[in-house]
Amino acid sequence: MHHHHTHQAAEGILSQIILGVPFLLVMALYCAAVLLSNRRYKPWPLYRTGLFAAGALCAAAAVAGPLAERAHMDFTAHMMGHLLLGMLAPLLMVLAAPVTLILRTLPVTYARRLSRLLKTKPASLLTDPVFASVLNIGGLWLLYTTDLYQMMHQSLILHVVIHLHVFIAGYLFTASMIYIDPTPHRTSYVYRTVVLVIALAGHGILSKYIYANPPAGTPASQAESGSVLMFYGGDLIDAVIITILCYQWYKAARPRTFAVEG
Repeated sequence: MHHHHTHQAAEGILSQIILGVPFLLVMALYCAAVLLSNRRYKPWPLYRTGLFAAGALCAAAAVAGPLAERAHMDFTAHMMGHLLLGMLAPLLMVLAAPVTLILRTLPVTYARRLSRLLKTKPASLLTDPVFASVLNIGGLWLLYTTDLYQMMHQSLILHVVIHLHVFIAGYLFTASMIYIDPTPHRTSYVYRTVVLVIALAGHGILSKYIYANPPAGTPASQAESGSVLMFYGGDLIDAVIITILCYQWYKAARPRTFAVEG
């Protein structure tokens, strides 16, 4: 029994390092890119650097440290981690416009290659709202309505893969709804709004499903508090996405005024 607990603790520390370190490295790279970019162009907005740092720290807090440790035993803590890793961190990091910063920082040849890559068919699929929504919301349904949630706590590889999926799917979903970075394959506001409403409904229904049908091995009391957190916490973050999307739509639809020469 002691050996089993020691093995679990070692795996827990290893998973925190594997998942947490990349977010800190990405944050350091972003800051280095800002310094390089500022040498050649006008200063990169400070608030964007702050948003990216906050997003990276939210993601790191979800996968490493006290919250991540508690999430192994407490479904409510797990759900807090889900909100940070899959919703809040992606939103903050999308608003930080990392692709724009990369394009500003890279040498012209590499920047052009990246631009060409963003215009490819696979890139258009990844940034399509329907595909991103299925990847994001569909992945959550699969996690919480099958034995996958329980299996995740017994396998280091599965634990790492699922957490990476939650973040990447959350990032692609957010980036497919609000355009902050250059997006060659743009979709209409109507299309994005309809898909967003359906996706949010899917997220809300899942939270109610979890309330009534706790994932395998999860006490009913934890499932209830976790699902309530998922429902209302998710709504708060979604409200920000909706507000930004509506504002962008308003700006795009607003008639342009032209100065009339006298």
